[in-house]
Amino acid sequence: MTTINIQQMMADSGVAFGTSGARGLVSQMTGEVCAAYTLAFIQGLNLARPGQKIVLGMDLRPSSPEIAQACVAGIRQAGCDVDFCGVLPTPALALYALINGLPAIMVTGSHIPFDRNGIKFYRADGEISKADEAAMTGATVNVQDVTAELPAVNPAALTQFRQRYTSLFADDLLNGWRVGVYEHSSAARDVLKEVLAELGAEVIGLERTDTFVPIDTEAVGEADRQRGRNWAAEYKLDALISTDGDGDRPLIGDETGEWLRGDIVGLLCAKFLGADTVVTPVSCNTAIEASGWFKQVVRTRIGSPYVIAGMEQVPSGGVAGFEANGGFLAGNGLSVNGKTLAPLPTRDSLLPALALLAMASTQGVKLSGLLQGLPQRYTASDRIQAFPVANSRALLERLQADETAYRGLWGDTLGAPVNRDTTDGLRLTFANGEIVHLRPSGNAPELRCYAEADAMARAEELVALTLKRIAG
Repeated sequence: MTTINIQQMMADSGVAFGTSGARGLVSQMTGEVCAAYTLAFIQGLNLARPGQKIVLGMDLRPSSPEIAQACVAGIRQAGCDVDFCGVLPTPALALYALINGLPAIMVTGSHIPFDRNGIKFYRADGEISKADEAAMTGATVNVQDVTAELPAVNPAALTQFRQRYTSLFADDLLNGWRVGVYEHSSAARDVLKEVLAELGAEVIGLERTDTFVPIDTEAVGEADRQRGRNWAAEYKLDALISTDGDGDRPLIGDETGEWLRGDIVGLLCAKFLGADTVVTPVSCNTAIEASGWFKQVVRTRIGSPYVIAGMEQVPSGGVAGFEANGGFLAGNGLSVNGKTLAPLPTRDSLLPALALLAMASTQGVKLSGLLQGLPQRYTASDRIQAFPVANSRALLERLQADETAYRGLWGDTLGAPVNRDTTDGLRLTFANGEIVHLRPSGNAPELRCYAEADAMARAEELVALTLKRIAG
């Protein structure tokens, strides 16, 4: 038996909490570390009781089965039972846990490179809060076993997830549509294809692989941009759908193969579902307010825990949350064709994809047609990888402390900032209406840059220029 203080373990191992659970290098995520986090979850949330089930799932990363085995060992050591759902999208696991009133653990690194991984934790009523995180990281646990065989897979979670959406839409909704699914190593690839086919679409699977592909829906590389254009032309597609690794963030391409920005996807999805209030991070497009579609727009720090906390403060009406990565969180009071949509307050990729296809289908327009009439504000984003968090923070502190430091990045091309927003990182608004936002990633050693302008080319230019100057 090994006694482990979680705070000390985080300092020693480098596996620490970010905005989406515990993450670190695979080499750091030993069986002992993963079993300790599992025990801290059970202890911190007072879950250890006879007959208590813990739902467990994982993505398709090569390291995920071994981490899941350590989680099984921790669950069983605490005297709890394992309800193993196998490989599935994170929102499918969250929905199953919510419906059945069970806590859950998802082994996933989401979109980060394959040499990293993570563990995400859910209470019986949804994602853990920052208070729950504090209880976990303040725990001291005794680890006995660090590995156990994975149990047989319970398919019920995937069945419920599929039925959630096939029951909302008419089974001929997508008749006549050719939809490409960029499968890569997404945990959502099979259920996504199944749902689209059940709704009448002709589905074309593209580039399925057993090698993990770290798709980041906020920083789509040029290779994937060109793939989208090529596939749309070659297969004469009406739409192109993909997700990140664990299926909680969508990547949606129009009939030309151009990928839509996640915050615009969220904006359209919230409109389709009849939201009165939208809760979204400060990094998202200001077209949300400019559209005039919502009674209230609440801005938060970046990360689903902050969006969820903001949604919980809305007293009434239809509530939707979404992030710049396209992940959509369904709150209370939303509906589809008069049918109530049960809340699912965790990021989901399937709902926004289906919502946009349904909007286009019912309006008789192409996917690109949904963008007509939106305020002409465009966002772009990218990041510098392997950029230590300490370096990011030092840069932001310098930009905030020195009124002229911004000239080192942009010279006089943008003029002086007229507004500095420090809700999360540093978001600078300039006199011409252009915006540049810098922040360290909460999940990996990366510096992220977001930009907004009146033209897409200009937003992309701002991001590229900023990151080039910072990288030196």
